[in-house]
Amino acid sequence: MSCTANRKAFPVSTRHRGDTGRVWAIIKVHSPTMSKKALIVWGGWDGHEPQQVADVFAGVLRDADFEVEVSDTLDAFLDTEKLRALDLIVPIWTMGEISKEQCASVTEAVGSGVGIAGCHGGMCDAFRTSVQWQFMTGGNWVAHPGGADVTYRVNILNSSSPLVEGIKDFDVTSEQYYLHVDPAVEVLATTRFPTVKWYHSSNAPVDVPVVWTKMWGHGRVYYNSLGHHADVFDIPQALELMRRGLLWAADGKRIAVERGLSDAEFKSDLKMF
Repeated sequence: MSCTANRKAFPVSTRHRGDTGRVWAIIKVHSPTMSKKALIVWGGWDGHEPQQVADVFAGVLRDADFEVEVSDTLDAFLDTEKLRALDLIVPIWTMGEISKEQCASVTEAVGSGVGIAGCHGGMCDAFRTSVQWQFMTGGNWVAHPGGADVTYRVNILNSSSPLVEGIKDFDVTSEQYYLHVDPAVEVLATTRFPTVKWYHSSNAPVDVPVVWTKMWGHGRVYYNSLGHHADVFDIPQALELMRRGLLWAADGKRIAVERGLSDAEFKSDLKMF
């Protein structure tokens, strides 16, 4: 999508596209003998159906031969060494409180190469008071004008990323997420605001990201703003975007291990938060 004079768009980074095609080819021929490990942690606000969404994602991962652990407590994040042994962390937890120790354990594990992938408020409205979590995940929810009954279009960007290859624009009736977003992310899909009239509609139309990727240390980060209720993943395009994102994020661990990468290069004694 081009940006015209009366429309604002978020920048699309190509910084980490280089490996994606090769890695996705490996994901597509994933072997049952190469079992990967994922941890899904669900909870927080029940209105987002966290347990039901966890069931959907667990099914997707098990179909891809993952060994999946599902937990309903944030204390699952406290064992840093266990997290570092995973391939993927999937948070499904809206409007909660995370301790510094729990957050530090996750951010360290992801920095070492463990992937993190999630959707909607379960990842990017998980912990409103944790700027460290928001820094890692790439953004945070600020509004959904019109509530849960807004019909809007998800626009797939013309991208070289196999994460969106072959997927066409599609419509969703759900919450349309307006997010504040890290400029470092690679945006793969957007949605146009305003859809409904409110104070924000006095500005020019803007394209807000729906799907993005980024890096955190050696770890891959994937986010999809769809997922207010589990039934949004009855939409084939929505489920396929999430499936690809989960597998893509997880495969970063293999690359980090094969290349002998260490997160020691990212360690610092300087104050960050």
